[in-house]
Amino acid sequence: MFSQKDIADYYCQTQIHYQIWWNLAETKSLHYGIWYPDTKNFKEALYNTNVELGNLAGISSTDLVLDAGCGVAGAAIYLAQSIGCHVKGITISEIQYKASLKNVVKAQLTENIEVSIQDFTKTNYLDNTFDVVWACESSCHASPKSSFLREAYRILKPGGKLVVSDYFLTSEGSLDPNKYILKWRKTWAISEFNNPTNFTDEAIKTGFKLLHEIDFSKEILPSSRRMYLAYLLGWLPSNLYNLTHNTSRFAKTHFLSGKYQYLALKKKQWSYKMILLQKSQS
Repeated sequence: MFSQKDIADYYCQTQIHYQIWWNLAETKSLHYGIWYPDTKNFKEALYNTNVELGNLAGISSTDLVLDAGCGVAGAAIYLAQSIGCHVKGITISEIQYKASLKNVVKAQLTENIEVSIQDFTKTNYLDNTFDVVWACESSCHASPKSSFLREAYRILKPGGKLVVSDYFLTSEGSLDPNKYILKWRKTWAISEFNNPTNFTDEAIKTGFKLLHEIDFSKEILPSSRRMYLAYLLGWLPSNLYNLTHNTSRFAKTHFLSGKYQYLALKKKQWSYKMILLQKSQS
């Protein structure tokens, strides 16, 4: 079981890896990219993920959006620039918070975006505040998932929507015969991955209505393969570096995640899904 401090430490210790492999300064993204036949490069694939989430949620310029687990504010900036809505981004990582502030100022969007350090399972927002809660590859860190779902339900306005993109275990992944899932989640400080029981069923118990569920596993496969290539290229230098340096806990094994997530995906042990849920009107 990973604590909030562990998760924050993970993002602090691995920020440099995302800066290199995700070109973080330019893309401002720490998620899988969606590839279409005409997608030209990884940056465009990462952008596609934000577009798909925004379209699925049907976000408008008058909406107030909470980016729950905002990373370095890439999605918030996309939403503010492309749609013109107002966004509040929260993260438990101080290094991400500082990067978010710089990115928002650089984008000249301080009127549209506000960033703070908060736990998305117990925010300081009032009931019925947001039109949309956006969670791109962040709900995986909630344990139990119900803690995040209940908080999202509380702070959403009646009829408000929760839009999620994340990794969902299949039945084979829940069995995890080759321990790929176990080894992968340890490299990313994830206590338990989402699955239909602990997330979708729990969301319905909380009071949400399931509107849409879309599988993008095929479309993110090139991104998964890219991470596997990073593992292959990084195996020797990473091990040599670990032998000669006092490497931090998560930075030491981070390169291995590229192997485990790809092999697990090829074995159909997980799928990449986008889910749209709606709070009841009353």
